[in-house]
Amino acid sequence: MAEQKTASTVPLNWTEVYYTNCPLVSASNVDQELGWTREEYKKIGVEYAYFRSRRENNWYPHYVHNLDNLIRFGGLFPPIHVHADIRRTRLLGATHVPREGGCMMVRARDGIYRMIDLKGKRIGLTKSLNTIKNDWWRIQEEQGIELMLRMNGMSRGDIEIVEFPYPDDWYDNPEMLKPIENPSEWQLKRDHKHDLAFRPLETALLEGKVDAIYSQTKVFQHLQEATGKLKAIEDLSRHPDWTLQVANIPAVITCTDEMAERHPELAVTFMKGMIRVGRWSNEHKHAAAAILDKQTYYLDVEDTYRGIKDVDMVPNLSPQNLASIEIGKDFMLSHGYIKNDFDVHEWAAPEFLEEAAKQLIKERWEKISAEKLSVPTARVG
Repeated sequence: MAEQKTASTVPLNWTEVYYTNCPLVSASNVDQELGWTREEYKKIGVEYAYFRSRRENNWYPHYVHNLDNLIRFGGLFPPIHVHADIRRTRLLGATHVPREGGCMMVRARDGIYRMIDLKGKRIGLTKSLNTIKNDWWRIQEEQGIELMLRMNGMSRGDIEIVEFPYPDDWYDNPEMLKPIENPSEWQLKRDHKHDLAFRPLETALLEGKVDAIYSQTKVFQHLQEATGKLKAIEDLSRHPDWTLQVANIPAVITCTDEMAERHPELAVTFMKGMIRVGRWSNEHKHAAAAILDKQTYYLDVEDTYRGIKDVDMVPNLSPQNLASIEIGKDFMLSHGYIKNDFDVHEWAAPEFLEEAAKQLIKERWEKISAEKLSVPTARVG
């Protein structure tokens, strides 16, 4: 195991804003090819870049948000941990992907067809040995396993949980610490759809060390079933109950309190970019799917399209999104993944999203007015 490093960052400079995101459905990932958020920052004289474009920034700011001028758009559990136990942040927006509940996977030829068939059998649960970041992968596994057991009239006493400690240290691999301009470069470099560094339980299942594993989302289910070696016996996404969609979602946008208080225009500008890109993505779902396929874990472009066709790509802070976030926070608190509780509604900061929308409306109106005024008046006679 490589020696773990600390979370390192560049010196703070408020004329620079860095972004980081997870390989999931978000306007930020679509914007990697559109570049509209960079355009918005250019208007106010600020440089906007992926945080790993600078060699001084290693991977850990993505998880512990120790860079004041960083905006994160990604999975739910790390920012909950940051806000609860590390530093105060602001919740700027969220994107919920419906029907993304996880699946219980078994070997295809094992004669296991229902959850009840797992009585007395072994279900894998990962345990990260990385002490810098929170164990978000384990959190979603444990939450999904408990839900599936409860839904099928079972409890943890009916099965055997087998823990799989793993280094979780790819973040410190010298090859992965080379600067990259955007996340899609990193994903292509590591062949992310087939790289099992994030998913050690798949190997354990195939080798017979466990009888079942919880797979984060239907996205992974499609990849796993395509091998012909695994199958799903339970799927949270098939249920109409939206509270079962717990795959580290909704994806949330967070910034530091320091940015929100000292330079609120930086947070507003980011949200302007997300609104613009989100609206375009809603209107051009197939084009957005082609971009997201390069960064997410969907099987291919068509699978990506099916996954996002009902998603509102414009981030929001709807009551349902806040309720989903609260479900995740409460699970983390009750299971010891965070030490301190907080009010999700107080964490939410809708004023930045609202101001961004107002500015876009104003700019659009000014543009239309200017175009009308520039039209030559027809001469009479």
